[in-house]
Amino acid sequence: MPADDCVFCRIVAGELPAAIVFADDDHVAFLDARPLFEGHTLVVPRTHVETLADLPPARLEPFFALVQRLSVAVPDAMGSAGTFVAMNNVVSQSVPHLHCHVVPRNFKDGLRGFFWPRTKYADDAARDAVAARIADAL
Repeated sequence: MPADDCVFCRIVAGELPAAIVFADDDHVAFLDARPLFEGHTLVVPRTHVETLADLPPARLEPFFALVQRLSVAVPDAMGSAGTFVAMNNVVSQSVPHLHCHVVPRNFKDGLRGFFWPRTKYADDAARDAVAARIADAL
């Protein structure tokens, strides 16, 4: 069900203009209006879901199959060496509608890996304790 105030739902419905690169019954892929680099593409499900956790399990494979296809098509089309594929969930998610970024990348293009400071585990035991916590949560 579309959310009336969701910009991506309005793009999917054809109410707002967008440069559509792919559309099927379940997904739409379009160029980001504020791209990191030309060819920066967003992949969204047509149905309004806010985060990856909200996407029904049966819809995961088709969604990520399209992301995978675009991870090949974008560098082919843009003449780039590869892609950066990313998704925010809640934090830093500028539009609360699930979307995956497929960004063309080249070596020394000025984009610096992840956009947040990195850290280290105190030691192997601390690392292993975190791994165990995540495994238990699964």
